[in-house]
Amino acid sequence: MTVNSVTAAPGVREGSRRLYRGALLLTAGLAGLSYAWGWNRDPLEPYYEASVRSMSMSWHDFVFGAFDPAGTVSLDKLPGAFWIQALAVRCFGFHPWAMVLPQVLEGVVTVVVLYRAVERLAGPVAGLLAAFVLALSPATVALNRGNISDSLMIMLLVLAADGISNAIVTGSQLRLAAAGVLVGLAFQAKMIEAWLVLPAFAIAYWSSGPGTARHRVRQLVIAGAVTGIVSLSWMTFVMVVPSSHRPYVDGSHDNSTYSQVFVYNGFGRFGDQTPLQVLAAQNLGLKSLLTSPAVAPNRLLRGSLGLDGAWLIPAAAVLTGWGVLSRRRAPRRDRLLACFVLWGGWLVTLALVFSVTTTINSYYLAALSPAIAALLGCAVAGMGAPERSGIVPGITWAIVVAGTVAYGAWLLAATGSNVPQWLIPAVVVIGVAAIGLAIYPTGRRRRALSLSALVAGMVAVSLGPAVASAELVAHNEGAFDTPFESATARSDIDALNVQIPAQVKLGIPQLEGITRGAPYLLATQTAAVASVFIDASGREAFPIGGFDGSIPSPTLRQLEADIGAGKFHLVLAATSTDPRLQWIAAHCLHLPNTTAELHAYYCTRTATG
Repeated sequence: MTVNSVTAAPGVREGSRRLYRGALLLTAGLAGLSYAWGWNRDPLEPYYEASVRSMSMSWHDFVFGAFDPAGTVSLDKLPGAFWIQALAVRCFGFHPWAMVLPQVLEGVVTVVVLYRAVERLAGPVAGLLAAFVLALSPATVALNRGNISDSLMIMLLVLAADGISNAIVTGSQLRLAAAGVLVGLAFQAKMIEAWLVLPAFAIAYWSSGPGTARHRVRQLVIAGAVTGIVSLSWMTFVMVVPSSHRPYVDGSHDNSTYSQVFVYNGFGRFGDQTPLQVLAAQNLGLKSLLTSPAVAPNRLLRGSLGLDGAWLIPAAAVLTGWGVLSRRRAPRRDRLLACFVLWGGWLVTLALVFSVTTTINSYYLAALSPAIAALLGCAVAGMGAPERSGIVPGITWAIVVAGTVAYGAWLLAATGSNVPQWLIPAVVVIGVAAIGLAIYPTGRRRRALSLSALVAGMVAVSLGPAVASAELVAHNEGAFDTPFESATARSDIDALNVQIPAQVKLGIPQLEGITRGAPYLLATQTAAVASVFIDASGREAFPIGGFDGSIPSPTLRQLEADIGAGKFHLVLAATSTDPRLQWIAAHCLHLPNTTAELHAYYCTRTATG
């Protein structure tokens, strides 16, 4: 066998292929149902919801990713994913389901494409298992039930991984370049996070692709250049447009998309105060709602992060090691080895980064789910192959099942609230049965026992995540929720995403009555506060200081000019050292009966005099 020949993935008869495709369609359908169930609910993330409403009202706001209807400031992220939501709103109207629909479709596409990517390298059994595990991942289910940009990023990256797997088999430069385009588009959705998969893609192709090492490096350089060009295209376009013709770039102190992406949303997330921490310090009464698990080596494996996405991380890590070691004597272009390298690199890179960033939301772990699912599928399919039914795979599988069952039981007991009483005993019993079957002495029925051990083990390790996902759907929860969360945590999320917006919506008619013909409804400290008013009314709520209140837009002179021009009268702000807010407190009438956190001020045109 030559160095460039390919060790093919396990084949399948054409008659059986229809059965696999039917099972895949059923899996994708059930995934779509879980994502879309109750999709007209509204707790959605109000900041993104308001931005989408603004972008759907004006093509200028759409192109530049404006946060507010007047287009004074941009989103504090690149707008790629929100372009799709805004188009859906323009087509179907401003409804919660119209904003959730793109994520539902993106989630279903991800399940189907993951099957194809894994099937090409490890066979249809591995692909189907990967699709199944991804579909029942709680982090994935929660994410795709909301309006968060990660759904699009994950779909595009899985499509890119499919392109890489195709290039590993064919050596196609076109497939590599297409994967680069997809990563660049994923960058438009979630910025630098999309680039985190590039080392895994490059190593997998360099180690398993056809041709000489120099040829493979040249191909990767071309694909990397394509990735960079597509990634930076919109940012560069915005910077070319004169600042007077576009919104101020939120998250930057120099009106720069590059600062927004690479500092505010990039390297500034390591050690520096994050936007959420800065926002929490604005005395807006949000501090208790904007907390994040502390940085620690086991950060992803405990608390809400564990319940949302870490159920199978230890298993995937162990199986990656087993997969690479078990194929160490295989030819360089062995497809199963390439599968472990590709998805193992994805998992390790993202898990390490998520463990050290200053702030992390639980739905971030959905980006790990495709890799976890692919690795589990590759490993189980590899262990189930006739030539791999010896005692070593059996012992390895027994260790994986035992560790995963023990970890899941601890996680549920230590962190979960209102966990079904039957769940932990059921997982333990099925797990013990799987372990017994895996280490059963050799005999004439070893093949049947090995397959039974794999099936029972998959049930044991998947039951906890499956019930967790069902719990999310049953309670009509979304991206900011975690399975089996406490009543206190659930009420805090509801207060931020449901109760406050509902109260604001009821108060809009009263606010409309006191605008006295002003074009803006009001002005607020931070875009986070402004978002609930834009979301509820579709009118301009002028944000002072951007998302976290710290950017220099508007300047004090601009603020005085806008008040002098009668653009708005009412201002909501907390006690602050910000000179702009201090000027408002000194020159505008302080209205009574306001909350302890937010004060209301009424500003007239004469205030600027």
